[in-house]
Amino acid sequence: MIITAHLQHLDELTLLFDAYRQFYDKPSDIDAAKSFLTDRMENQESVIYCSVNEENQITGFVQLYPLFSSTRLKRFWILNDLFVLPQFRGNGYSKALIEEAKNLCKQTNACGMLLETSKENQIGNQLYPETGFIRRDDANFYEWEIQ
Repeated sequence: MIITAHLQHLDELTLLFDAYRQFYDKPSDIDAAKSFLTDRMENQESVIYCSVNEENQITGFVQLYPLFSSTRLKRFWILNDLFVLPQFRGNGYSKALIEEAKNLCKQTNACGMLLETSKENQIGNQLYPETGFIRRDDANFYEWEIQ
C-alpha cells in the first residue's frame, strides 16, 4: 500500500531518510534529517509517498519536488529521493512508489518527471528503464556547488 506522508509519520520516515542518506555516503544525523523533512512537509515544498507493508510498517519512500518547464509551459517534477529498506527490496515497493509518482504527474497536469542517479547504482539503473524512464544522452548535466 502507498500512503502520502504527513507529520504523524515523521519519526518512522526520519529513520528511513537517514538510512537513505547513509546509502549515499552521508553521515548519520537523525536530528538534521527530521528537521529537513519537517520543513519540507510544513512548507509544502515536496510530496512524499511511503510504501507500507501488511504490518503497517513503512518500508520505503519517494520524495518529489515541483519545478516548471518554461519550454513546455507546465509543471515538471523531480524524483529526488527513492529508497526501500534492504530487507524489503524485491517486493515491488520501488515500482509501486514510482507508479504513485507518475500518478502525481498526471494529477497535476505535469509534462514529466526527471531523476538523477549514480552510474554505480546498479539497482536504480536497472529499475528506472523498467518503469518507463529513458536515459537522456542528448544533454549535458552540470552542477555548481558552494564550497
